Amino acid sequence: MPSSPGGFADPLWRSIAVFRFASLAYVCVLVARDADRYAHPFAAVAVLLVMLAWSAAATAGYARPANRSWPLLLADLAVALAVLAATPWVVGREALAAGVPTLAVVWEGGPVLAWAVSGGRRRGAVAAVLLGVADLAARGFSTPSVTGLILLLLAGVIVGHVARLAVTAEERMQRAVELEAATRERERLARGIHDSVLQVLALVQRRGAHLDGEAGELARLAGEQEAALRALIAGGDPVPADAEDGALDLRALLGRYASAAVSVSVPATPVALPARTAREVAAATAAALDNVERHAGGRAWVLVEDEGETVTVSVRDAGPGIPEGRLVEAARQGRLGVAQSIRGRVADLGGEVRIAATPGEGTEIELVVPRRGG
Repeated sequence: MPSSPGGFADPLWRSIAVFRFASLAYVCVLVARDADRYAHPFAAVAVLLVMLAWSAAATAGYARPANRSWPLLLADLAVALAVLAATPWVVGREALAAGVPTLAVVWEGGPVLAWAVSGGRRRGAVAAVLLGVADLAARGFSTPSVTGLILLLLAGVIVGHVARLAVTAEERMQRAVELEAATRERERLARGIHDSVLQVLALVQRRGAHLDGEAGELARLAGEQEAALRALIAGGDPVPADAEDGALDLRALLGRYASAAVSVSVPATPVALPARTAREVAAATAAALDNVERHAGGRAWVLVEDEGETVTVSVRDAGPGIPEGRLVEAARQGRLGVAQSIRGRVADLGGEVRIAATPGEGTEIELVVPRRGG
């Protein structure tokens, strides 16, 4: 579990440092109280000095994120195991059997907490089991030693879980900060482009819209580039609206079709649909616009309506309309643009297609799909 300077995990490492010295002070009190019962009381003082030196060294080592890796973690665990291994000789088996605490007591919790913060629940549980087994070996099987193992295990799991949540929160906050910075930069660029390039392209398109020949073609191209550039600076690339659910913003997918001839109107808020549903709706819309290009001169209006349980995409043109029976005849001839590319896609999603076509007055196609595809 990597951590960075100033991250959410730093307070946990500082808390572990405080715990080490506070628990060591408690150990000193117990040694002073029970020294007369030890088999080798002077050796107990030497062990305390080793514990003090290691507490200082570990605190200094863990203070640097680069050192929070396996060499220091293994050394931390080894020192605690060595203290527990020396306990039967220093304290004596008889004293331990009579209920005298081991030399490590709660101080052995320091390595468990360090492993938990560095690697989460599993790593904390592994350190707790190793030290718990060593404690059992030092004391022999008894209720207090079993209780200590359980407490160590709980500490490793709970602190590891909290540490994992802290790192996850830090990563999400970092992503949010990066997204906010990118959005502000895009808005800054959009203002600059709007005040210069877009206005020039719009002027060229307006002035040359009614001209013939190359001038008219230049005006048309300027209009298309203006629409494409507006979609780009508005964030037209399809991005996940909800990464956990695999959803896409339908506005971004349909924004690709905006041009000088195609007007796309969408809600101000994201229209999140399951990824498959959003892509199929976009493909059906593209098929409808292709029909407009071939049969109605290419001028079209696309409207997206988010109605909660359903989403409706309307494609309207000002072409000659569709004569009665034409769609049935086209299907018989093998032309399946409407039958398969549009109706088939929407039907697979559990939706429906409504076509309103009046000869001489244009055509309107409505794609109605449920928010959760069928």
